Amino acid sequence: MEAVYSRIKELSEKYADYTAQNLSKLVQIKSLSTQEKEVQLELKRQMEEAGFDEVFIDGLGNVIGRIGNGEKILAIDGHMDTVDLGNMENWNFNPLGGEIRDGYVHGRGSVDQEGGPASFVTAGRILKELGFDRDLTIYFVGSVMEEDCDGLCWKYIVEEDKIRPDFVISTEPTNLNIYRGHRGRMEMHVHFYGISAHGSAPERGKNAIYMASRAALEIEKLNERLRYDEFLGKGSVTISEIISGSPSLCAVADYARIHLDRRLTWGETKESAVKEVEEVIKGMNAKVEVLNYSETAYTGLKYGMEKYYPTWKLEENHPLVQTGVKAFRGLFNKEPKVDKWTFSTNGIMTCGTYGIPTIGFGPGNEVLAHAPNEKVPVSDLVAASAFYAGFAYLV
Repeated sequence: MEAVYSRIKELSEKYADYTAQNLSKLVQIKSLSTQEKEVQLELKRQMEEAGFDEVFIDGLGNVIGRIGNGEKILAIDGHMDTVDLGNMENWNFNPLGGEIRDGYVHGRGSVDQEGGPASFVTAGRILKELGFDRDLTIYFVGSVMEEDCDGLCWKYIVEEDKIRPDFVISTEPTNLNIYRGHRGRMEMHVHFYGISAHGSAPERGKNAIYMASRAALEIEKLNERLRYDEFLGKGSVTISEIISGSPSLCAVADYARIHLDRRLTWGETKESAVKEVEEVIKGMNAKVEVLNYSETAYTGLKYGMEKYYPTWKLEENHPLVQTGVKAFRGLFNKEPKVDKWTFSTNGIMTCGTYGIPTIGFGPGNEVLAHAPNEKVPVSDLVAASAFYAGFAYLV
């Protein structure tokens, strides 16, 4: 393998500018969730130019490139949608410029997370150039709608495209570390139902805002006593929105609703999280609702799922994690850091829902995800493209 690793590294460095230029082209195309059509066409063009065996766009709009025809299946995933630009005054450069300077590619999506797909396009080119002929099928997936609904794209790929990999690498940013899990999450509404009365005599009614406020203070306390996992950390819950309704501003509010962002550590489930909130509102005229996502993709297809994103992790001695460590060590002659993401990824579906072993390795630092002045080192892109190609030889 030493000779193979050496050649992969040589080619990844040779194609450094190619990878950076490809990423620059992707960054220049604004690609919010459900609006990814143009960036997907560009990614498809790049895969075809790199010589992939097959490239197609599925019904939800995912771009899927294939190399190889082996019995085992490896998928390398990166989502192509980005968050919006935010306050332009916070940017020191054009977020859609894709400028390459000072060893970085600059712009929205460079870290979160088109840098991963740009790197795996180069990995595919390297594998084709090396005449890769192992008993492996590799699907390179530029997925959609992740920012709106983690994992929805992979629900479609597994259930509708009927592609179920044996292993998955997520190319979300890991700062070139190997990640093996993260907390799950879910979104809930708690609805409170009061009785309206004239504002001049509030004692005649039952104020839903007061109910919601009492519940909010208890949820603040709940956050402090949630479960803890040594690797993933503590579960958390916070209220991110409160709204209310009444017949008029001169009336007692007869309705209120709070939105809960719940992060789930190991051992916490949808059922346990709902039960905790139900305990908080016991005795109130209120109910808990787990939300659903249903939106129309750029292809015109309406698709959705419940907004419950399961916790997942692999043990550090899991064969897939150790294969990643071996590839990293062989390519870069040092030990990788094995860690976890703070945020959520499509791993909630591949590993959390379907139980498909999943690891993460991606260019860029996650602290720049969703932040102004997002940029990724070209050296990270080079290392990532080498890793994806090297890993394929070990599976």
